[in-house]
Amino acid sequence: MRQFRPAELAAYIEAGHTPVLLDVREEWEWEVCRLPGAILIPMRELPARLAELNKAQETVVICHHGVRSYHAARYLETAGFGDVINLSGGVAAWADEVDPALPRY
Repeated sequence: MRQFRPAELAAYIEAGHTPVLLDVREEWEWEVCRLPGAILIPMRELPARLAELNKAQETVVICHHGVRSYHAARYLETAGFGDVINLSGGVAAWADEVDPALPRY
């Protein structure tokens, strides 16, 4: 599994790549802050909602600090997803490295 730091992901998207941004945090966390264009499927709902995702599409998994997303990304790989990327540092690091205006919790 690949891992991107937030600045790497921002540059990757700026270069024209269009991965699915999958946020696996809880809804209350999502309401506080989120990356533009991300979709929310809380980690506990992921097994039941796999059909909502395209296994062939590049998918970046996001959480608060990068730990839940790492485990969710590993799960996606075992479920047959071929191109999964973990956002190392999560939305907290995104606020530090890319968008300081992003609310924090």
